[in-house]
Amino acid sequence: MAAPLKFPVDEREVEFSAIRAQGAGGQNVNKVSSAVHLRFDIVASSLPDEIKARLLALSDSRITQEGVLVLKAQQHRTQEMNRADALARLQEVIDAVSNPPKPRRATKPTYGSRQRRLEGKSQRSSIKSLRGKVDE
Repeated sequence: MAAPLKFPVDEREVEFSAIRAQGAGGQNVNKVSSAVHLRFDIVASSLPDEIKARLLALSDSRITQEGVLVLKAQQHRTQEMNRADALARLQEVIDAVSNPPKPRRATKPTYGSRQRRLEGKSQRSSIKSLRGKVDE
């Protein structure tokens, strides 16, 4: 059983446009507009402000400078399945940023890690000192 969605996408805020799919597929691909472009305006959406900010902060090439997330779905043969796939992928993106990132807590290196680092440095130093000229 799937967990309930924290921030479900309102389909009224999503704009769909049908396009022709790319790639091999024969007559169906050449004649039928089964692929779907999904456009989701992040700024104008009803999502909470912190979710909007995290979405806009993503370094994702699918988000335009105007703050519109564009997804292209062309996996399936029918437009309805591609539309459902695009909506599911949009929900995945929103769910991925819905949990705030954990704050990083600075820690000190352990005693053992400091000893290993110093041992490695002294070994490297002895290797380099052997590279010098030999005194007879």
